[in-house]
Amino acid sequence: MIAIFSDTHSHRGHELEGEALAAAREADAVIHAGDFTTERALEAFLEECSVLYAVYGNADEPAVRDRLPTDRIVEESGIRVAVTHRRDGGEVGLAMFGRSRDADVVVSGHSHRPTVAETEDVLLLNPGSHAQPRGNRPGFATLESTEGGLEGRLCEPDGTVIETFERKS
Repeated sequence: MIAIFSDTHSHRGHELEGEALAAAREADAVIHAGDFTTERALEAFLEECSVLYAVYGNADEPAVRDRLPTDRIVEESGIRVAVTHRRDGGEVGLAMFGRSRDADVVVSGHSHRPTVAETEDVLLLNPGSHAQPRGNRPGFATLESTEGGLEGRLCEPDGTVIETFERKS
C-alpha cells in the first residue's frame, strides 16, 4: 500500500493523527507532494515512514527545498507515479506531465482539495491536506496495486472515506 499526503504546512511536525498516521506507518511507501513548510515537518515524516518519496512545494523553506526535488517518478508495487506540487495548466498540464513520464498516476498538491480525476492516459490524484484543509475536507489517499490495475481511497484523517476509485491497466 502507498500512502499519499500533501500540504502539511507545519512548524511543529507531521500533524498526522488517526488513520492518516496509521497509514503513514503501515505503508510500503509514502508519497508527499510538497509544502511541509519546515524542515522539522519533513524530519517528522521521515521518522514515521519506512520509505518517503517527497517533492518540495511553493511554501517550503530553503532547507526543505535543498533536500527535495521539484518533481519525481516513483515506481512502487507495480504502480508508476509522477509527483509534483503543482503544474501550470490545471488538469491538462498535470495529464501532460504524467503522460510525458509514462505514469499511471499523477500526484499533486497545492489546492488543499482532495480530488481524483480520470483522464484518457493517467489518473490525477490530489490527496488534499490532512493538516490545513483551508475550507476543504481534510484528506489523504491510499493506493494499492490489483491484478487488473490499481485501486485507491481518498479519506479524512479519521478514516472517513471521501471517495474510492480504480484504474484498469
